[in-house]
Amino acid sequence: MLKSKDLLGLRDITQEEIHEILNTADLMKVVITSNNKKTPHLQGKSIITLFYENSTRTRMSFELACKYMSGTASGVSASTSSVSKGETLIDTARTLDVMGTDVLIMRHPMTGAPHLMAKNVRSAVINAGDGINEHPTQALLDMYTMKERFGAIKGLRAAIVGDVRHSRVARSNIYGLTKMGASVILAGPPTLLPPELDKLGVELTDRVDEAVKGADVVMGLRIQLERQKKGLFPTVREYHKYFGLTEERAALAKPHALVMHPGPVNRGVEISTAVMNLPDAKIDEQVTNGVAVRMALLFMMTRQKPETGGF
Repeated sequence: MLKSKDLLGLRDITQEEIHEILNTADLMKVVITSNNKKTPHLQGKSIITLFYENSTRTRMSFELACKYMSGTASGVSASTSSVSKGETLIDTARTLDVMGTDVLIMRHPMTGAPHLMAKNVRSAVINAGDGINEHPTQALLDMYTMKERFGAIKGLRAAIVGDVRHSRVARSNIYGLTKMGASVILAGPPTLLPPELDKLGVELTDRVDEAVKGADVVMGLRIQLERQKKGLFPTVREYHKYFGLTEERAALAKPHALVMHPGPVNRGVEISTAVMNLPDAKIDEQVTNGVAVRMALLFMMTRQKPETGGF
């Protein structure tokens, strides 16, 4: 089981905890791929998704994970909640908490918001993405996809390419992959590649070809097109030419290297349609694995009530 009542990031989680999550996800994937997607693991449990940002994959996979295990899933969006009437984050959290909620799953544009919530509720809190900080469940499903392909993560070389500066996916993957014994190289335009990340034990380069060469895993990151207006990278067309994952660049990786992307994908920007259609591109499989990993987490986090956390 997890040492904390919450999953707020992979920075402070242990290698042993990650192993347990991934191993539990193996069992949950059997459920997803079966004809009877129903287990009693969350019977009597209440799960609430509280999203202050739009989401399709993350939110739906959490809600399906809950329903597959016979739990009650409810969704709250900021636009339809009392937040729009001026209610504070803590007040919203406590209101949901006293309704008998077992797990609160939160996405927020402000870094640290789930951490603030976790200190003020008895419910377990899962960070579904906070600002440009972390997105732990995405990194866990990414690692699970790698484990499925290679059998282990230790010793893999993973190239993460794109808008690293604004990517919470990249940060969680850095923490998780290095903790599990993989080597990580980050690549992208210098304006989108914070130099201080080399303190986390990763390599940095502004040459995508160099990063991809010999990689076991090549992960493209979504380019947030609103960043283009700030002049942080050239035109979208030029970005794809110099930093996009093309067939020619993908061929520099090891034979049958795993091609990944957290989605949603901007086709022809960070990754070409031809690369997405490669047999070794497992972008759809990542979505399936996301449900399995989130099932594993919900199961583990409702088995016990650690003394740490809460108020």
